[in-house]
Amino acid sequence: MSLEVRIRHRFAGFALEAEFTAQPGLTVLFGPSGSGKSTIVDAVAGLFRPDHALIRADGRVLTDTDAHIFVPPHRRRAGYVFQQGRLFPHLSVRRNLTYGSRKGGADFAQVVGMLGIGHLLDRAPAALSGGERSRVAIGRALLAQPLLMLADEPLAALDDARKAEILPYFERLRDEARVPILYVSHSIPEVTRLATTVVALRAGRVIAQGTPSEVLGQGALGGDAGAIIDARVRRHHDDGLTELVAGDVPLWVPRVAAAPGTALRLRVGARDVVLSRDRPTGLSALNIMPGRIAGMRDAPDGSVMVRLDLGQDALIARITRRSAHAMGLAVGQDCHAILKSVAVHGSDIAPAPG
Repeated sequence: MSLEVRIRHRFAGFALEAEFTAQPGLTVLFGPSGSGKSTIVDAVAGLFRPDHALIRADGRVLTDTDAHIFVPPHRRRAGYVFQQGRLFPHLSVRRNLTYGSRKGGADFAQVVGMLGIGHLLDRAPAALSGGERSRVAIGRALLAQPLLMLADEPLAALDDARKAEILPYFERLRDEARVPILYVSHSIPEVTRLATTVVALRAGRVIAQGTPSEVLGQGALGGDAGAIIDARVRRHHDDGLTELVAGDVPLWVPRVAAAPGTALRLRVGARDVVLSRDRPTGLSALNIMPGRIAGMRDAPDGSVMVRLDLGQDALIARITRRSAHAMGLAVGQDCHAILKSVAVHGSDIAPAPG
């Protein structure tokens, strides 16, 4: 099951032109405000009719402007989780959940249990916290037996504690729903934690698409560039550090609340990586990783993006052109990456997709 999207639309002073395919899993539409993310999701939902578009879900045409096909929103079978939840205030949680649910669709008890909202069923939406409203909105979307799920910055209105509460439920959706999920965000931590695919947009254009590691490693993303590393918890130490292993490379990070053996996804920002031709000594940084330069690319801001192959994984370092020239860096050279443990924050570490 997949979602195919081709859209062209011109607004006053803004042109949107995007084409991509979303597979089962969670595809993040990533980019700054005003890049066209929400417009694309609204077009997929049928809430917006573009000038030119071809949108297909599981081979079923939802919009084809050339063929004059436009399936109404209520017939698209798209579960939509809005930023504010948008629950019906006059209905209980139970009635919000069953509104629009389909016979033979997802099991009510299973969805309620997965989202942990059984104790909320008789409450009114006004009596719910932000995180609870978000979980109810997710449940309502699932019970509609959707062919695809849409989420337009569903965590933007929540504080960090509520975001931490909701993120595991989107992880379960990603791993268990078996339908494409189109998720709008401009948050790097959300991309790191949730995405199986990333479509990066800027000024109405797709500037990169691929896995999180592929997209976040591109210099086109400016300060958001970085690397995604697959790691596993090796052990916890009494001094407050957790020892990870990525391939054969040990990594030291602040304490992670995960049991030894747990598979994790770790984001390392390109700005946080220092390079050295020789193995340095006498540093406070604990992570000194040998590798080989696999690629170098000039970034739009005048810096240089250096990709360092560590074996199983790779790191991206953003350095100045002056540094690259002074060090005589070139593809194929051995080099060392240096990363301070405290440069890796909790929001940069997430469970690996199941």
